[in-house]
Amino acid sequence: VQLQASGGGLAQSGGSLRLSCAGSGFMDYFSIAWFRQAPGKEREGVSCISPSGDRTYYADSVKGRFTISSDNAKNTVYLQMNSLKPEDTAVYYCAADPALSGVTMRAYDEKGGYFPMNYWGQGTLVTVSS
Repeated sequence: VQLQASGGGLAQSGGSLRLSCAGSGFMDYFSIAWFRQAPGKEREGVSCISPSGDRTYYADSVKGRFTISSDNAKNTVYLQMNSLKPEDTAVYYCAADPALSGVTMRAYDEKGGYFPMNYWGQGTLVTVSS
């Protein structure tokens, strides 16, 4: 399984960016998640989507602003990021695992750390200026 994240860049506060995570034929079997790591901070979970695309999870910090979606025909998962804030500045990673669920991701978000995903893409840098 190979994952390729793209779409990062520079945005102004209040602006939007859309990240893409393109991969090999795994969408039917893997949950896909986005994580981020800000400078000097630990990696944290942002959002995830089930293999069927009918269940999603969002961290409280992005709920209502970010939307995760999947296009299984294109083997691509998207993260639409609206109303960006300077605190969204981070390297964003997509990752895949068959065992991840929103419940699990929330548990890690609440206690710290992040789920040990099987497959990771390279990061894409998002910078939000104030």
